[in-house]
Amino acid sequence: MEKSHSTLNSTIEVNNIKLSYNDVGIGKIPVVFLHGFPFNKSMWDNQLATFKDTHRFISLDFRSFGQSSNDGSELSMDLLADDLIGFLNALRLRKVIICGLSMGGFVTLNAVKRFPERFAALILCDTNCVADTSEQREKRDEVIEEIEKNGTSKFSATFLDSLFADDTYSSKKQLVGKINADILANTPEVITAGLKALATRTETCSSLVEIAVPTLIICGREDEVTPLEQSEFMNKQIKDSTLKVINNAGHLSNMEQPELFNAELLEFLSSEPIITMVNSIKEPNANLFV
Repeated sequence: MEKSHSTLNSTIEVNNIKLSYNDVGIGKIPVVFLHGFPFNKSMWDNQLATFKDTHRFISLDFRSFGQSSNDGSELSMDLLADDLIGFLNALRLRKVIICGLSMGGFVTLNAVKRFPERFAALILCDTNCVADTSEQREKRDEVIEEIEKNGTSKFSATFLDSLFADDTYSSKKQLVGKINADILANTPEVITAGLKALATRTETCSSLVEIAVPTLIICGREDEVTPLEQSEFMNKQIKDSTLKVINNAGHLSNMEQPELFNAELLEFLSSEPIITMVNSIKEPNANLFV
């Protein structure tokens, strides 16, 4: 019988860099959590703590973010997806359930398109499949220019204003403060590199119809960054996917309404397709690596 474990802020070498991750709990098919821009793996701390006795949850810092390093490579969704696959290989995980929020969702959809055999199920949170329009790219360029001239304070204040539901600002000031600190913990160079990666990402909408694994889509009802209609579109395109809307939540639904988010997560992970898949695995996932 597999033992429950807890590995916090560990590092592993992947593609000539060191990636920082948390790995807690027990389970044949781990759930790997990918954070949004410009945050870090700590945004999933509630989920890891809540499910540590029943599931194996892993959260990862993308290169350059949190406690992960970078080797000077230009950030892109392709590179971050390559890092993800390298990370799974390093941990000897052949197949996982992947949960990505915002930029983490972009990386998820990129990886699923290119390496579909590595994913047993998907959880797409407050994200979308579209590429930036020319107008959006121009706006990102303006923000990059502002950051290069004056630092990240204005960016942080403006971006923070778009992240949360109205109720979050008034009732969860500690959360707002934490996210503001997480944004400002990034150097201006990391913020601008991330913005460039977002601006140059390619669309994944055209490949949604090819997704053939159980998929849960979660979106905060008041999400201004990746609005609900974009989640509704993905729900229509991905066969047999499920869409859940979190009330009184904006772009960070897992942090703004963790109990509601966790309830949807548990329902999905307890659903018949997931349970059947888990039961079909006779040995721990790590031993199935090829």
